[in-house]
Amino acid sequence: MKTLITGFEPFGEHNLNPSQLLIQTLPDQLQDVELLKTILPVHHQKASQQLLHLIIDQEPDAVISFGLAAGRAKISLERVALNLLDYTIADNVGVTIQNQPVVEDGPAAYFSTLPLQSMLSALNNASIPAEVSLTAGAYLCNQVFYSLMHTINTRQLPVLGGFIHLPALPDQAAKSKQTMPSMSFELILQAAEIIISQLESLLTTQSTNPI
Repeated sequence: MKTLITGFEPFGEHNLNPSQLLIQTLPDQLQDVELLKTILPVHHQKASQQLLHLIIDQEPDAVISFGLAAGRAKISLERVALNLLDYTIADNVGVTIQNQPVVEDGPAAYFSTLPLQSMLSALNNASIPAEVSLTAGAYLCNQVFYSLMHTINTRQLPVLGGFIHLPALPDQAAKSKQTMPSMSFELILQAAEIIISQLESLLTTQSTNPI
C-alpha cells in the first residue's frame, strides 16, 4: 500500500511549518504502508499542480495533505473542501486571490474520504486533542484539498483523500505577539502515525473485502 503524504513550506509570518517538519521526520515505511512524501510550495498555482502530478505519476492508494492552522489547539481532521479562493494573506510570491473558485464550474464542495471518525476516536484514545473540522479555510490548504478531491472524482481514481490541519509549535507560539495555542512536535508526530495506522486498517479491509 502506498500513501502520499504532503506538507507545506513556511509562509507569512511563520518561519516554521509543522507540516514540513512532519514530512521531513516521518519514515519512508510505516508497518505495511509505503510513504511517498513531498513538501508543497505556498504558491497559488504550483502547490496544486505538483500534488496532481504526483498522484498521476505515483498512483497512491491514499493521499493525506497536512497544513498549519495557527490559532487552533487541536489536530483538525477536515471534512469539507470548498470551491473557494479567498486569501487573507498573500502566498509566498505575493499573490492574493479573493472570491474566486478553485475550479470554474466545479461542485461547491467535496467531502473527505478518509476514515475521520475512526481517526478521531484513535487520537482521543491516545489523549491527543483532535476534532473533526467543518472548515479548511479558503487559503492554500483548502485549495489543495479541493483540487485533490476534484482530481480523484473527475478521473474516478480509486484513491482515498483528505486534509488535516496541525496546531502551531511551541516555538511559534512563544514568538507570537498574540496568544496562540500550540502542540509539541512529538505529539504531532504521534498523531500522524496514529492517523496513518487508521488509514492502513481501512485500506487493508478494502483489499481483503473488495466490492
